[in-house]
Amino acid sequence: MSGELFVEAHVNYVKDLFRHPSYLIHFMADHLKMNALYWGLGTLFLVHHKEEFPRDEVIKFVLTCIDDSNGGFGAAPNHDAHMLSTLSALQVLKMFDAIDILSKEQKTKLVEFIKSMQLSDGSFQGDQFGEVDTRFVYNAIQCLILLEELTPEIADPAVEWIIRCQNFDGCFGMVPGSESHAAQAFTCVGVLAMTNSLDKLPKKELLEWWLSDRQVDNGGLNGRPEKLPDVCYSWWVLSTLAMLGKLNYIDGVKLEKFILDCQDSDKGGISDRKDKEVDVYHTYFGICGLSLLGYKNLERIDPIYCLPYNITATIKKYPYNE
Repeated sequence: MSGELFVEAHVNYVKDLFRHPSYLIHFMADHLKMNALYWGLGTLFLVHHKEEFPRDEVIKFVLTCIDDSNGGFGAAPNHDAHMLSTLSALQVLKMFDAIDILSKEQKTKLVEFIKSMQLSDGSFQGDQFGEVDTRFVYNAIQCLILLEELTPEIADPAVEWIIRCQNFDGCFGMVPGSESHAAQAFTCVGVLAMTNSLDKLPKKELLEWWLSDRQVDNGGLNGRPEKLPDVCYSWWVLSTLAMLGKLNYIDGVKLEKFILDCQDSDKGGISDRKDKEVDVYHTYFGICGLSLLGYKNLERIDPIYCLPYNITATIKKYPYNE
């Protein structure tokens, strides 16, 4: 294959972020803490270094981020609950097989919070302030699946709303009628996959070709036509194609080289493009992309849940009566 993944450098990079969290402790970046924890731990799990962070300390931090006013999880202690941080918190707990650490009361309140974010048209808002986005539908559906609390009353209108977000070109926007974007394709197809509804996807072939057109000459993938390639789309595009059974629609050898070229071999981490500053977000999703490509010695990642297969194998799949 095209090059080497600098595993030890990436492990040290993630560990250093949390030992000396130059941006994670800054008040302007508090909104990233729970997501960054998920990205960092996800990286370590994929490269077989899941023991680097003490399990009890991680769980303790996650529990301190519960918003007592509604039961959801905030991005950091004393933050308002949000669907983005709630899913990251549950994914972290799932990675450590610790969702059952939530008390019955905590779980009940959490489920009520998630369900309360659904609007009458089937969409979900991210928090009490009302922003609506396909991401929050994905967040809510996966959260309820991880908690084994998804019901047709929630899933069916969500699926109907997601299908309304598909555009004439086959891809999806964040709300009906908005611009097509590869990340929204992942959230929408992910919702359909999680709810066992992929057979309801209209314009499937058109979407597959739209996604394959995201690969540019240097092998990288972009999120929209005429945009620069970005390592994170190695996940958003590739995972969607994987859910559709069309990984062969992109040149995996060229994409692998693009991802590996974006590494910092000295301090570790992966950037959005070659010779740019690295961050934990692109590090995780770059390695997720490599995992989907079958890169050697990585845990295989589930394209639906963005968690390793050895973890998602324990998820009780919806619908529960089948």
